[in-house]
Amino acid sequence: MTGPNAVPVDSGPRVSAVGAAAYTVPTDSPEADGTLTWKETTLVVVHARSDGATGLGYTYGAAAATAVVEDLLAGVVTGLRAWDPPGANEAMRRAVRNAGYPGLVAGAVSAVDIALWDLKARLLGLPLVDLLGAVTPDVPVYGSGGFTTYSARQQDHQLRDWVETLGIPRVKMKIGESWGKEERRDRTRIAAARSSIGEAAELYVDANGAYTRKQAIRLASFLGDEAVTWFEEPVSSDDLAGLARVRAAVLPDVTAGEYGCAPAYFRAMVDAGAVDCLQADATRCGGVTGWLRAAALADAAGLQLSAHCAPHVHAHTAAAIPNLRHAEWFHDHVRVEQRLLDGVLSPVGGTVCPGGTGRPGLGLELREESAERYRVGP
Repeated sequence: MTGPNAVPVDSGPRVSAVGAAAYTVPTDSPEADGTLTWKETTLVVVHARSDGATGLGYTYGAAAATAVVEDLLAGVVTGLRAWDPPGANEAMRRAVRNAGYPGLVAGAVSAVDIALWDLKARLLGLPLVDLLGAVTPDVPVYGSGGFTTYSARQQDHQLRDWVETLGIPRVKMKIGESWGKEERRDRTRIAAARSSIGEAAELYVDANGAYTRKQAIRLASFLGDEAVTWFEEPVSSDDLAGLARVRAAVLPDVTAGEYGCAPAYFRAMVDAGAVDCLQADATRCGGVTGWLRAAALADAAGLQLSAHCAPHVHAHTAAAIPNLRHAEWFHDHVRVEQRLLDGVLSPVGGTVCPGGTGRPGLGLELREESAERYRVGP
């Protein structure tokens, strides 16, 4: 831009500091899916500062991500313009080339990116959804939990609470217990879930890659009998040919993508015809910047996108895309976010409204005193 009213390209506030801390919260009971067990959940929180404002971002994963933020990323981002999160995202990705991007490092990059978008929105005094531009004011959510370790009573209580108390008309449970070795119990639990939620609510299942291809296809006829409409990771998400084969053979929508960390991952999944609905997780795929790119890629392929976990990050990004399916109201992450953060949303009625509070950015603040008891590491 030239002329008397031109704004110098280097104008505007600069990122002055970036820091990270990890908080580990025990689960309320032992939890497992088809391929993993756990008893605690770790939230890695990033704060980015500029001109008196502080942006907040986070990822779920290992506490070691804090060292990645502080040792590899903070110096790269500090001094950059606060108006340009995509530029900072690219700078971070280039800086970690030799450290290796996928996994732990991608989560750290994602948390910083989210904090920078939150910072920019706060500097402008806008909710993040208003900065991005809303397509819808309300984001549909689905209740997610139903762990394989739950007793019949626990499962029934959780599913009924989502449907009957909160009015969420779609719920998801974990299946594929013990790497698919407990298929009979899977079937019993699925039938019980349908009984708990009634005929009107949608029922989803997530195998977390536990089944073989043929096993997933065999189970699908039973899923049809129970009106299951969502079959997440019936086989490993690394097995694109297997996902495509299952997808072609079953009635429920086959879905995957939560482990994606870069556009090439999502493109490969789309090109393989592996899914009916793509999933992406902003806390793993490069933050707000990466999630919006995944949404655009899915849109170009005629697919919807569903947000995986971290509900209070995804509420804002989900409202900003035209091809949204829904966002996951994941039991573990809801507990952690409600316990450690102020400004959480209500899913009553089956939707959340990210811009409803008018609070800038994500509308979240870390409860420092409450969080301190869960802090791990330095």
